[in-house]
Order: sequence, then C-alpha cells, then structure tokens
Amino acid sequence: MNKQELPEWFTGTIYDKGEMVTNPFSGEEYKLNAKELSIYDFIIGSQYIMELAPKTITQKNIDEFYEALKWLKEANSEAYKVLLD
Repeated sequence: MNKQELPEWFTGTIYDKGEMVTNPFSGEEYKLNAKELSIYDFIIGSQYIMELAPKTITQKNIDEFYEALKWLKEANSEAYKVLLD
C-alpha cells in the first residue's frame, strides 16, 4: 500500500488503525489502513451530507470531496475500485 501523506486540507478524523470496509452495494470487502480509512470515512460522510442537506454544501466542500476521491484512487486504486467505483 502507498504510504502517501494525508492532504494538508484534510481536517477530518485521523484513525490510528485501519479496518475492513464493506461496499454496501456489492458486499465486497477491503482492508484499509488508517490513512485510507480516514479519507474513506470523509468521502462517505461528505456524500451523506450532500444528499441530506445539499443547500449547506459549499464549493470548498465539493472540491475537498473530489480531492479525497482522487487521493484514495492514487493511494490505493484497488480499494477505490472495490469500495467506490
């Protein structure tokens, strides 16, 4: 796995340990390290807020969401494919 650093803009929770994550649509599982899990949870949380309260979303939120997707795809393309593609 890539040991890429988290982006400077990232202010979300940074986990100490990784864990197994399940794609809710396919049922496929993938083990994420702590940094990947931190970004993954940010992505999922962002999607939730965008769906639940779209009027509260700023351009900064959107940009960070896409940066998080890009980060995970570059850090671990296999995890990205299994969990988000």
